[in-house]
Amino acid sequence: MRAPAALAATLLAAGAAAAQDGPSGQAMVQTCYVCHGPEGRSAEGVPALMRGQKEFVVRQMIEFKTDRRPVTIMNRVAKSYSDAEIAAIADYLAASK
Repeated sequence: MRAPAALAATLLAAGAAAAQDGPSGQAMVQTCYVCHGPEGRSAEGVPALMRGQKEFVVRQMIEFKTDRRPVTIMNRVAKSYSDAEIAAIADYLAASK
């Protein structure tokens, strides 16, 4: 009886891995900490990441991505993310208030 249970667990894990379209929001946000500081709480010069505010994060990233909000490096950074990846980052930040 262990073999069917192990097979089911393997198939579930494989399905979950296949359903994920790339890195998680948590994995992607790790690169943000380079400039925005540990846990997204920067010391000075760079704004802290807005936790708990999904719509704000998405709006800001889209404005950077479409050059509606000029900045030094964020325009280039935002352009490297798809809309789905931006949403995943915003979801993670919103959940980690």
